[in-house]
Amino acid sequence: MEFMSGVIDTPVAQRRALTAGTLVQGPSLILRYPRAADAPALFALASDPEVTRFFSWGPYRELREAESWLATLPERRERAVALELAVADGDDRPLGIILLNELSLRDRRAVVGTWLGRAHWGTGANTEAKAMIAGLAFGPPALERLGAYANPDNTRSERALEKLGFRREGVLRAFHRHRDAPRDVAVFSMLRADWQASVLATVPVLVTREVPDAWRPATARS
Repeated sequence: MEFMSGVIDTPVAQRRALTAGTLVQGPSLILRYPRAADAPALFALASDPEVTRFFSWGPYRELREAESWLATLPERRERAVALELAVADGDDRPLGIILLNELSLRDRRAVVGTWLGRAHWGTGANTEAKAMIAGLAFGPPALERLGAYANPDNTRSERALEKLGFRREGVLRAFHRHRDAPRDVAVFSMLRADWQASVLATVPVLVTREVPDAWRPATARS
């Protein structure tokens, strides 16, 4: 199965197609299933307090935290709890994680979340990662809505979402707990029509592998 948005024919992309576990190819990055061997790299990236500043977890203090999280992923994606993918470069080195969660196949929607190591902020990696996950979400699973959350104090994240074509819908008060305190959450959304008119749809991506059955409507399963 292949779902293509745009055309990819660069030597880098052709080489990357051989990377085990690749779900989506972009012009310079890939999305693939994280592996146990990624633990040291993810630990180094997420041990930075600035990276996890607005998260309900982290920063990592010990390597075993990354190792323990990685061990949970196969079951989480098979049960449609979350589809976590490594954002990796042309040398297969993880730059961070992007995920889909809160899946509702009945309503054709999910929520995207992303974190990247600080060295990759402002490099275009976030745009390419979002383009790849949007190509995946609006492709084989045939979703109609891709949501996103941001801390209202995280203006950098909010601006980035709006620049990519997400629309701010409002604020959910005391929506989740962060460091054992209730926090508000700004809600963003991108509908299929929004995606088709956004900068994300102009990024050439190629979905090379099917998502687990739990992430696909029954009518789309072979």
